[in-house]
Amino acid sequence: VQLQASGGGAVQPGGSLRLSCAASGYILSNYGVGWFRQASGKDREFVAAITWSGGRTWYADSVKDRFTISRDNAKNMVYLQSNSLKAEDTAVYYCAAKAGALAGRYSLPEVYDYWGQGTLVTVSS
Repeated sequence: VQLQASGGGAVQPGGSLRLSCAASGYILSNYGVGWFRQASGKDREFVAAITWSGGRTWYADSVKDRFTISRDNAKNMVYLQSNSLKAEDTAVYYCAAKAGALAGRYSLPEVYDYWGQGTLVTVSS
């Protein structure tokens, strides 16, 4: 069971990136998925989450209206479209999967069962 995040890179403020989370070894459609990020010297923080069906999504206030989480269960993929990027979005971004319902605990790292390695997003002029 593996998750792999990709799509990070260096962009200027105001730019966009689409991060991808790919699963191997299991069917991602059975899992809720969250994106978290960790900036240098800071704790890991919740960014966005999506239910197994894609019917519900949640966002941190800091990224609401700029980031969009989505999934394509046919491709076993989850995406994070990140627009209007700011310097404070600079961090390593991780995807994580939780079997079953996310419910109200979607922002807590400890409820997730599997984590991928991170992908670095650097926003700088």
